[in-house]
Amino acid sequence: MTVTVYSKPACVQCDATTRTLTARGVAFDIIDLTEDDAAMEAVQSMGYRQVPVVVAGDDHWAGFRPDKIGALG
Repeated sequence: MTVTVYSKPACVQCDATTRTLTARGVAFDIIDLTEDDAAMEAVQSMGYRQVPVVVAGDDHWAGFRPDKIGALG
C-alpha cells in the first residue's frame, strides 16, 4: 500500500504523523503543499483544509490520527 503525507513546514501535527509512521516502520512519501500547487488542489478537492492529510490506499484523513496510523501496521 502506498502512503502519502501531504504536509507544510513547521506543522506540529505533520511532524507527529511522520514520526509515528517512521516509528511503526510504515514507508511513506511526503509532499510539501507549499511547493506543489497541483497537490494542494488535490487535497482541497478531497475537502481538506488542514494538514497533514494522509492518503493510505483507499483511506484518507486529516490531522494527527494515531488510531489510523496504528491500523496501517
